[in-house]
Amino acid sequence: MSAEKLVVIGQGYVGLPLAMRAVEAGLDVVGLDVDADRVKRLASGESFVEDIPADRLGRALGSGRYHPSTEYTDADGFDICVITVPTPLRDGTPDLSFVEQAGIGIGPYVRPGCTVILESTTYPGTTEELLRPLLESASGLTSPGDFHLGYSPERIDPGNPTWRLENTPKVVSGVDPASLARVDDFYRRLVERTVPVDSTRVAELTKLIENTFRQVNIALINELAMLSHHLDIDVWQAIDAASTKPFGFMPFRPGPGVGGHCLPIDPCYLSWQVKRRLGRQFRFIELANDVNHEMPEHVAQRIMGGLNRDGRAVSGARLLLLGLAYKKNTGDMRDSPAVDVARRLQALGAEVHAVEPYAEAHQIPAGVTVVGLTEREVRAADAVVVVTDHDTFDYDLVVEHARYIFDTRNRCVGPTVERL
Repeated sequence: MSAEKLVVIGQGYVGLPLAMRAVEAGLDVVGLDVDADRVKRLASGESFVEDIPADRLGRALGSGRYHPSTEYTDADGFDICVITVPTPLRDGTPDLSFVEQAGIGIGPYVRPGCTVILESTTYPGTTEELLRPLLESASGLTSPGDFHLGYSPERIDPGNPTWRLENTPKVVSGVDPASLARVDDFYRRLVERTVPVDSTRVAELTKLIENTFRQVNIALINELAMLSHHLDIDVWQAIDAASTKPFGFMPFRPGPGVGGHCLPIDPCYLSWQVKRRLGRQFRFIELANDVNHEMPEHVAQRIMGGLNRDGRAVSGARLLLLGLAYKKNTGDMRDSPAVDVARRLQALGAEVHAVEPYAEAHQIPAGVTVVGLTEREVRAADAVVVVTDHDTFDYDLVVEHARYIFDTRNRCVGPTVERL
């Protein structure tokens, strides 16, 4: 008896880990992606996702059950299809064109009894109102009835060594009980625990709640950090002290802004739908967005102020940024606030160098010189800025040799250190 055939549309930070886990669970997997270069690299055993080491990808290829491809014809005869494509914002409006393209592409291969699952983050109603009609139109079939359809929000946290796909609870849903049962059965083979909910709308909202919660609380702490600076209070110490309370408190810490595909975007999906459907403002989300978007400018101004106190101008200064990715221990540059900080400093006339061991060369912002973290580079810098606190950085080296450090992540201690 042949193994079930799974198609995963999108082979990035969400789709590739899913594909690898499914191969390990015994499924035949086609990894579809529109990026021909990405598919070529995967086929040669080169992984661009830190959570998927090359040896794991190599084992999947060696098993004969993983087939990266750009061609939808390779989806023919699939049993399960999972869509993990990006859902960016365009001028504040959700851009679901990648979901639409995936639906149109896979639609002709939908057959009776198969299952299609959307994982891409989106507003409530997308699975049933947007994806389902595309699949039905292209296939001539209906759901519920002929094929199964569901939604399961991705919860991938790049670079997290503790919470991975297989041990993170998976929320699952379907357009009817039969679809929910199929979706649940599929993910039970991949993860330790599933969390069934009553509808795709509930599952879609679940993802937006998770990231809106983080966005709002990070904004609260970021604004508090800005105010505490003017009040001459150590906000980091206050947060650590508050964290000793064993109930009713969860620590969030300030930073240069928020990045990645989730926090800068997902809450906007919810705010956009509330305004579109109800004609009302989601004030918490909009305020949180404003505060977090302000942080890169605040960081740039603080650096300029620190240089001025030492009698140096930011224009013409040589600045060394530690980290350009949006979070530590990953090369994920999507909407990274570090990139915004670099651009703002360049606009002020600074010469920006950066240490970024994870990101690929084509992701580095124009005009930024990538260097290694050496004593020579640290000594040559008018200021060292800790933007993304990768664990691989030698912070003792930085503290020993830097003239001035602006630390947005609370990793450095010393007389030359100024913290966010």
